[in-house]
Amino acid sequence: MCNFAIQSEFMKKNILITFVATLLFTSCAHEYNQVFKSTDYTYKYEYAKECFANGKYSFAIPLLQDVVTIQKGTDNAEECLYMLAMSEFGMRDYEAASETFKKYFQTYPHGIYAEMASFYIGQSLYEGTPEARLDQTPTVAAIAAFQDYLDLYPNGKMKSTAQQRLFALQDKLIRKEYLNAKLYYNLGSYFGNCGNDGGNNYEACIITAQSALNDFPYSSLREDFAILVMKGKFELAQMSVEEKKLQRYQDAEDECYGFINEYPDSKERATAEKYIEKCKEFEAKNKK
Repeated sequence: MCNFAIQSEFMKKNILITFVATLLFTSCAHEYNQVFKSTDYTYKYEYAKECFANGKYSFAIPLLQDVVTIQKGTDNAEECLYMLAMSEFGMRDYEAASETFKKYFQTYPHGIYAEMASFYIGQSLYEGTPEARLDQTPTVAAIAAFQDYLDLYPNGKMKSTAQQRLFALQDKLIRKEYLNAKLYYNLGSYFGNCGNDGGNNYEACIITAQSALNDFPYSSLREDFAILVMKGKFELAQMSVEEKKLQRYQDAEDECYGFINEYPDSKERATAEKYIEKCKEFEAKNKK
């Protein structure tokens, strides 16, 4: 009986709490609807500011969208537009936020919030960037935005964060290039797109990896790219038509020696040494 009484009392309290919460929500919703329908734009703006300050971004956004045009040319216009952008960012609508931050910066390039708007253009794009295997156009846009911020505010308050974001975004681009190069290598002669000369996928692998090495010389994936170049050149030599084989085996051999010199302790050193022996065997048989 004692346990039943306790459970009964607990249920009564839960019902009461739910009732009060529902009542408060209904009351707040009614008040919000009245504000939204109001033609008193000053009151509507002040209510939107209160919603924004309390983190109620979903309430603030429709109100700010409604008053932002009305406030244009007033003392509140700048703050209104910036709050709208921050509210969209708070709701994780990063595409809308980046556009609103851009609009703010273009309208008020020397405004109170200009520096932060410039930073948040990049931050909004950063939050919306896809994983490395997908199209990286948004990543390129985010890099450009952060670079613009650093150029405009070389000693800005968000300098350190912007630099960290740049490095992270560049790593994503590098990872994308590595996945592309590796895909070409794995395709090999697949899809029948290698023509009479053979090895188009391997050539694409080599070009992609070498381009990444040139563009990102200090990448943490430098050795991985070098491995793909080395393997790609050896496979390309094997697939080549007879008149190109000798030259390509020699090129593959040089690549292997260069790899060993740069990465003497690499896990792929044994592979490089094996390739060198095979290259030498072919060259010995085909000396003119």
